Amino acid sequence: MSATPESLTSQSPAAVVLRHDWRQGEIEALFALPFNDLLFRAHTVHRENFAPNTVQISTLLSIKTGACPEDCAYCPQSAHYNTGLEKERLLDTQTVLAAAEEAQRSGATRFCMGAAWRKLHDRDVPAMSEIIAGVKAMGLETCMTLGMLTGNQAQSLREAGLDYYNHNLDTSREYYDEIISTRTYEDRLETLRHVRATGMSVCSGGIIGMGEGRADRAGLLMELANQPEHPESVPINLLVQVEGTPLNGVEELDPFEFVRMIAVARIIMPQSQVRLSAGRENMSDELQAMCFFAGANSVFYGEKLLTTDNPEADHDRDLFARLGITAGDPAPCAD
Repeated sequence: MSATPESLTSQSPAAVVLRHDWRQGEIEALFALPFNDLLFRAHTVHRENFAPNTVQISTLLSIKTGACPEDCAYCPQSAHYNTGLEKERLLDTQTVLAAAEEAQRSGATRFCMGAAWRKLHDRDVPAMSEIIAGVKAMGLETCMTLGMLTGNQAQSLREAGLDYYNHNLDTSREYYDEIISTRTYEDRLETLRHVRATGMSVCSGGIIGMGEGRADRAGLLMELANQPEHPESVPINLLVQVEGTPLNGVEELDPFEFVRMIAVARIIMPQSQVRLSAGRENMSDELQAMCFFAGANSVFYGEKLLTTDNPEADHDRDLFARLGITAGDPAPCAD
C-alpha cells in the first residue's frame, strides 16, 4: 500500500533512519505535506541526529576556471555558451594554499576546490595530490570536484589525503537530458561508485529551479537516498541564472519549495550534512533561517562560489549571531 501524507507524518522519525529503499510516491507524499507539518517532522529528525544549532562551514575555490567542454545548461563555465567569463589556467599550488589559509582564518573547516574539467587527466593527478596534501597539513578537511574519475584516480586522491569528492547528480534521471547531453547519468553514478570504493566521503546533490517539476526534485532525492550509503554531504543549489546560458530567464522557484527540498532531504537522509550552496546571495535572511530550521547544517562561506556571487562572510557571521548558530562540526549524534 502506498504511503499517504498522514501516515508519513505519524511515523516516528526513527522509522526512516538510513533507509535505502525509498519509493518515488513516498517522497512526493512528503513534499505534499502541509508546510508546517513537513517542517516539524524535518526539524524533529534533525534534532535526533545533529546538534540543532551548529552549522559546518566550507569555502569553495575555483582552481581552474572556464572553457569546460560540457554543455550543462546552467553553467557559465561551459565553452558552449558566451557568458563573458574569462577562462583561467590551473592555479599553482602556493596560490591555492594561500587561499586555504585565508579560508581557515575566516572560520572554514572544509576547503573545497573545483576545476572546470570534463574529467581528471592522469597528468594532473600529481598536482592535485600536492595541493590536497598541503591543504590537509593545515588541519582543514579537503574536498575536490574535478569531473569524472577512474577508480585508480580516485584511489590516488584518497591516498593524498582527500576527504570528500563532490560529484552532483544535478537532477532526476527523467529530467537530466533537458540539462546536459555531453555526460550521461550513468557516468555520474560510476564516478560516485569509484569514490565510494576508496572509502572517501561523498558529496553529491543537485540544483533546483531549472524548470523541473516537483516529481523531478523527488526523483533526485530518491537517487541520492537509495545509494548503498547516503552521501555524507548533500549540497542543495538554487539555480543562479547567468546571461548567456540556456536557463537564463527560466521561471524562478517558489522559495517555499526550496525549503521543502531541504526538509525532505533531511528526513530521508537523516545523518547527512545538508548544505545550502549556490543561490544564497539571492535568499533573504528569513528564508535561510527557515532552511536551517528544516535541517540545513552546512553552508558555503565566502564571496564567490566558483564564478557566482555568495553572501559575504561578515554577513553570514552576523546572521549566525542573530540566530544563535555556532560554526563548527555538526557531527551526527551517537546512537
